[in-house]
Amino acid sequence: MNRAEKRFRNWALLAIFALLTALLTVINAVSFTMAGEDADRLTDKLRQQNGAFAEEAAWPGARGYRQGRFGPMGPESPETGHSLRYFTIAFDENGKAQTVKMQISAVSEEEAAGWARELLTRQAMGWTKGTYRFRVYEANGQRFVTVIDQGRELLSAYRILLISVIGEALCLIVCAFALKYLGGRVFRPLKDADRRQRRFLMGANRELSLPLSIISADTELLEKRHGPDDNTRSIRRQVGKMEQLVRRLDGMALFEEAELSPTSLPLGEVLEAAIDLRRGQLEQAGIAVKTDIAKDILISADAEAMKRVMDELTDNALKFAKTRAFFSLRRAGERVILHSENDADLPDGPCDQVFDRFTTLENAPEGAGAGLGLSCVKDIVLAHKGRVSARVENGSFILEIDL
Repeated sequence: MNRAEKRFRNWALLAIFALLTALLTVINAVSFTMAGEDADRLTDKLRQQNGAFAEEAAWPGARGYRQGRFGPMGPESPETGHSLRYFTIAFDENGKAQTVKMQISAVSEEEAAGWARELLTRQAMGWTKGTYRFRVYEANGQRFVTVIDQGRELLSAYRILLISVIGEALCLIVCAFALKYLGGRVFRPLKDADRRQRRFLMGANRELSLPLSIISADTELLEKRHGPDDNTRSIRRQVGKMEQLVRRLDGMALFEEAELSPTSLPLGEVLEAAIDLRRGQLEQAGIAVKTDIAKDILISADAEAMKRVMDELTDNALKFAKTRAFFSLRRAGERVILHSENDADLPDGPCDQVFDRFTTLENAPEGAGAGLGLSCVKDIVLAHKGRVSARVENGSFILEIDL
């Protein structure tokens, strides 16, 4: 349940991060786009007026603005012609430069002429040296290069970007604390139910162990007195099934309470040992076993937990395979892929429900199990930061573990 709560917090934070990132990306993209569009409108006005702003009378609304009425904002403001930092250089047919307007103090006339000459070879408009917007155009048989300084306008856009980054980080921090608090409250009933379930599993183990021991001892006593018969053999089979269920319940409870102790583990040897342990039973059941196991695979994992995984996989094949079972272990880049396959009468498609506790497939053989084995496999794989999946393809039930 702790892992489920962590996954909930992580996915919630990821969703919040994605939403905030998308929203702030749009806001900042619009902010920088508007700054570029304003600059293009200014350079277009300069193009229309041959590289320099006309006198005040040429500006619509300038006189009314002087008389106290509010005028337009941004590039349309009548003050723009006085406050804009720009220069325009004209080139005649011989390439001789002539200054049309120098309303900028950061660049000398010589630097402006050289800069404009470089821009002649570029596209009609764009950004240059970071914060400068330029336009190249022709008029009256001359070529003009106008460069305006948009640093002041872009500063606002960069401030919005900085505020967005800081705001998003603070928002994620606040959300992390909020999710930790709210997650605890939301998952508290589930944790209580999970705690009761574990208590039930441990209690069931204790309650069942003693009667099974007594039944087994009494059966052994009957066989000593009267010899084994069909009834005593049936009792032993049923007791064996119950003892196996008790061991699974006990192992599940212990695994949930214990911490993993990773060591360097030869996974191929563990898988081969599990297969060899049940090979006789598999062959007796008419199940042909094939393997393709790489010998040199070492992983960092808990030895007992991985042994439990291999036992459950081979036991699953013993219970559900009809005529064949196949196990493979290989490397795929930095990952290790464990593949288990057996024939089965199941429809094609994913069937990850087999990893739910106390869940078995509808057409599973009667008495095949309580639906705990693969649930334990999933818990162990997730505890090792791995992935597990189940599907049916062309009449084959396939389990894949990615570690």
